Amino acid sequence: QVQLVESGGGLVQPGGSLTLSCAASGFTFSRTTMSWYRQAPGKERELVAQISSLSISRDYADSVKGRFTISRDNGKNMVFLQMNSLKPDDTAMYYCYAPKFPESWGQGTQVTVSS
Repeated sequence: QVQLVESGGGLVQPGGSLTLSCAASGFTFSRTTMSWYRQAPGKERELVAQISSLSISRDYADSVKGRFTISRDNGKNMVFLQMNSLKPDDTAMYYCYAPKFPESWGQGTQVTVSS
């Protein structure tokens, strides 16, 4: 079955960096658009970044443009989110997601930006 496992979250100071990783299995990863979402307490889950199957297209939420970079390794079935210049507003649970498979939400990885 489709499985997505996120890792790499943690506590970081404002201005710091983190790289999130997502290991995918159970589907043809190299043919699947992948996304990162986040959800802060009391807020709706929001799309952060998306990358097409061959990395030709990458889209970002306005709030993270210029600071976050999504990438993937189709040989390892993994997708990454490099996050730089982190702000307290980036604090959230971050989820990897495959839009082709609506039930593919993983357990998420917590990112906390605080001094």
